[in-house]
Amino acid sequence: MPRSAAPLLLLFAVSVLAGCGGGDVDAPEDVQAAPTPASGAAPWPAPGDPLGLTRKAGLEPETHEFLDYHVHAHLDVFVNGEPVVVPAGLGIAIDDPAVQHDVVDGTDNYGGIDPPCAEPCISPLHTHDVTGVVHTETRDRIPNTLGQFFTEWGVALDQSCVGGYCEPEASVLVYVDGRAYEDDPAAIELTDGKEIAIVVGTPPDKIPVSYRF
Repeated sequence: MPRSAAPLLLLFAVSVLAGCGGGDVDAPEDVQAAPTPASGAAPWPAPGDPLGLTRKAGLEPETHEFLDYHVHAHLDVFVNGEPVVVPAGLGIAIDDPAVQHDVVDGTDNYGGIDPPCAEPCISPLHTHDVTGVVHTETRDRIPNTLGQFFTEWGVALDQSCVGGYCEPEASVLVYVDGRAYEDDPAAIELTDGKEIAIVVGTPPDKIPVSYRF
């Protein structure tokens, strides 16, 4: 489903201001702007094969949401100080007629699958909207990882690269609950209430520490 990137960026910036918790930390200084890569530059729209990418991430699509294990993490991505939209409907076959679709504050919202889809239509790891809230809704009490989510998004993520932005040409910094994270970001577990910020190039004025779910 085509979307205009500019309005979404504006709405996402508003949602960041509304949702971020208190106690944000100062961003590092003297970080150079990231150059635009030849490929893999933000924004990154929702990919066209959500269930194939779900399986590539090592997860099994379901016919509806299971809430036995239901947790939320929050993801912020900034490129040269500007927020990048985490798309609605990641991990969801949004064209399945059983997937409900609402428009809330001018943006898409997908989910609430009842009755179930006739065929698998949703990953246990997904987004419903553009707030950056990442949902794990599954029968298995095993945390998913940020790497699995980026696989579903179709965006590269490792210790050196986010999408087409790679060190040393572009600074790539990762924060968890406001603290610098130096290990492989793909291994970060998406546990309940966790705030993850990925900062490419020039940082925003403040690094989010928490999110009001």
